[in-house]
Amino acid sequence: MLLLTKILSQLVYPLLASLLLAVGAGVLLWRGRRRSGGWLLGVALGWLWLWSTPAFSDWLRVTLEQRYPPAPLEQLLAADAIVVLGGVAETAAPPPRPDPNLGAAIDRVWHAAHLYRAGKAPWILVSGGNLPWSGGEQPESLVMAKLLQEWGVPAAAVLQESTSRTTRENRDRSLPILQARGVRRVLLVTSALHMPRALALFQATELEVIPAPTDFETRFPSNAHPLRWLPDAQALADGSRAFKEYLGRWVDRLAGFGR
Repeated sequence: MLLLTKILSQLVYPLLASLLLAVGAGVLLWRGRRRSGGWLLGVALGWLWLWSTPAFSDWLRVTLEQRYPPAPLEQLLAADAIVVLGGVAETAAPPPRPDPNLGAAIDRVWHAAHLYRAGKAPWILVSGGNLPWSGGEQPESLVMAKLLQEWGVPAAAVLQESTSRTTRENRDRSLPILQARGVRRVLLVTSALHMPRALALFQATELEVIPAPTDFETRFPSNAHPLRWLPDAQALADGSRAFKEYLGRWVDRLAGFGR
């Protein structure tokens, strides 16, 4: 089911959707339907161009990140536990690459350590397993736990949830661990881009959830410069991540998994 979900979602992501539209346009042109084929090809190229522009990519990410702006540490309420969601690193690979490859979202782990050292909660729960096709031998939670210890968090204060593969599983498999310790209020740590979807899922439980976003990527740059309207591979990747968040939020609502 997880693999099927990943495949179906890829079909509507901007890159593959544009390619499929272009293939459809090619079929129409081959069958002599030049007007319909030309129109569909124009849609395919226009859709791909839009998602590849830094102007559109940054604007779309800002619409997610601005919902929960960064809060000064002293303004955050204390909680019973800090929950950190995975997605920060590739799991450790076999030799000769024993160390994990850390991604941009590693800010999540650093922010959780910062919150702990500020006395905001006595526990940190790290939530993240392995995707079946990742090839990793260790769950991501172990990578995060080791980093927390290197950044000054005692091993006894770190709890691990090591089997989740999606945000929904982060929530569902973290709940029993939190409930066993009588946790009622949590500080939820994840990337600002991911926070709206993650927060909605966690708020659909009996927990009181305080958003503690990090890993902010965008500001409000001026889109007047012409270079911001030229296609860029990184902009396509960034915009596709925002598309994934909107798609995931819509699916969660449709399935009744979040508020």
